[in-house]
Amino acid sequence: MSTTMSTFAPPIPGNGRFAYSPITRRPDYRWPNGAKLAVYLGFNIEHFAFGEGLGACIGPKTAQPDVLNYSWREYGNRVGAWRCLELFDQLQLPTGALINTALYAHCPELVQAFAARGDELIGHGYSNAFNQAHLSEEDERALLADCRTRIAHHSGTAPSGWLSPWIAESRTTPDLLAETGYSYTLNWCHDDQPTAMATRSGQRLWSIPYPQELNDIPMVIGRLMDGKAFADMVIDNFDEMLQQSAQQSLVMGIALHPYIVGQPYRLRHLRRALEHIARARDAGQVWITTPGQICQHAEQVHAA
Repeated sequence: MSTTMSTFAPPIPGNGRFAYSPITRRPDYRWPNGAKLAVYLGFNIEHFAFGEGLGACIGPKTAQPDVLNYSWREYGNRVGAWRCLELFDQLQLPTGALINTALYAHCPELVQAFAARGDELIGHGYSNAFNQAHLSEEDERALLADCRTRIAHHSGTAPSGWLSPWIAESRTTPDLLAETGYSYTLNWCHDDQPTAMATRSGQRLWSIPYPQELNDIPMVIGRLMDGKAFADMVIDNFDEMLQQSAQQSLVMGIALHPYIVGQPYRLRHLRRALEHIARARDAGQVWITTPGQICQHAEQVHAA
């Protein structure tokens, strides 16, 4: 039997944005309040087209107009988001509100309610009925720039962060984000700490961890998890990451959609999970913040 090593090793394309780095071999730091675990709520506020386009489904898709699934999503804007907002106010929790700019025409009161409480508004495309992956570079650049302009015009501050609808990217999305004024992206779920990404202009773009497991769409819709199990998952994830963070600072995001967690029986369980996290905040164990503040601190640590 031959013991000669095979020479079959074709190149595997890489992402070209960051090098591999094991999390156990990185310099440690603390978050601004001295805590080692940063937690944020990524609250997705979205608008969908009637009779066409993309969208999560609670029941089988039917011929358009798909009234069942469209109206279920719209419940989030009319009811669910407002009930979640009441909960966030009760627990004094900030959010990173991920905004479809079509909301400014559809339900401007909702966006204003989050802006008025000082939440960070994050660019999240024009509508989640579409994705940007197949746009030309010129059109994608126009989309990214237009979202910043619209949010700045209506809410007073241009967003520093971006999450693509359906996490759809072209090959040049990170480059275009840096070139149109964004400081960070939430599209990548590869780490539990911020990652500095390379871009063609040389500008640094931060990747802030955004969860695809601790996320109500893949869990509740994709894996058919009920509200109680999802809340248990949030609590278990938090407790484990709090223990892990004794070794190094970490980021835990929770991705929420009001047409899912804003349903009353799911909101009851979300309340339980967020109360658990709020108690740890009150005990000084965690930093409850926004993705933008995490990005700012990562930049300061990187510069130092």
